[in-house]
Amino acid sequence: MILIILLFIATCFVAFTNGANANFKGVASIYGSGTASLRTTIWWGTATTFAGAITALFAARGLLAAFSGKGLVPDALTQSSDFLLAVALGAAITSFLATRLSFPVSTTHALVGALVGAGLASGDHTVHLTPLIKTFVNPLLLSPVLAIAAGALVYFILKAARLLPDHRTRTLDTLHFLSGGAASFARGLNDTPKMAALLMVAHALDIRWGFLAVAVTMAIGGLLDARNVAETLGKKITGMNPGEGFAANVATALLVNAATFYSLPVSTTHVSVGSLVGIGTVTRKAHWKSVGQIALCWLVTLPCGAALAALTVLLLRILHPVA
Repeated sequence: MILIILLFIATCFVAFTNGANANFKGVASIYGSGTASLRTTIWWGTATTFAGAITALFAARGLLAAFSGKGLVPDALTQSSDFLLAVALGAAITSFLATRLSFPVSTTHALVGALVGAGLASGDHTVHLTPLIKTFVNPLLLSPVLAIAAGALVYFILKAARLLPDHRTRTLDTLHFLSGGAASFARGLNDTPKMAALLMVAHALDIRWGFLAVAVTMAIGGLLDARNVAETLGKKITGMNPGEGFAANVATALLVNAATFYSLPVSTTHVSVGSLVGIGTVTRKAHWKSVGQIALCWLVTLPCGAALAALTVLLLRILHPVA
């Protein structure tokens, strides 16, 4: 019972760090283009992410099984609170450290790395490569490439249709807010099941309460601790005017919603940053030094999550040898 309580706390920690690191991603262009203040943007991003997180309970359960580790590791491990506790702590600490350093990393990457690290530390031949590559690696590698292309394509289409004025208008501001809300809603829809899946082993807790706990703590994390990452996302990736920001949001919302519909565990971080980079490439406003630093952090996220989860497994064996 103690391990179940610790697992619940650790999952909430993952959700808090996810909110702090990721709630702003869907609305970064609203702040970066000067359409709204940082405070207003954080509240809007958090509210729409929360709405997506609650909707995930009904519309995005396809991702639950994948992030419980089912198919990736033996079924016995997916029913082990020790294993899932290690996954939760590995992912949470990785996201927490990245947030402190102001880098927008992928909680999806952190969770995948933690699943692999905990699986490898749990015994020989406990990670199945085929589902790892098919279910996790391929979507995560493909999503930033698609996002860059989508960002550029959406920008060209909307520009040709004369829907991207360089200056703010009432109509553009409304569309910009709605598109940012749609992107944040999509993020909540796609990310919430990945974290709620960690609680599936806790049969004493109805999974509906698990979704609610993740949604609430994700919102709290976004409200209390999003400012560092907000500056990076809003100001340091690319310069943008309101029209360009609107195009980035449209591309992000389309890709993440499509991925959720097909139960693909894409990284909203990769999609939102990729969309901004795609537009920044076209407009020649991209800040490539910052983009390179973020990309380097993405490469480190997976092994960092794996190492921390593996270390947690080893510590739990010492503290809880009968598990």
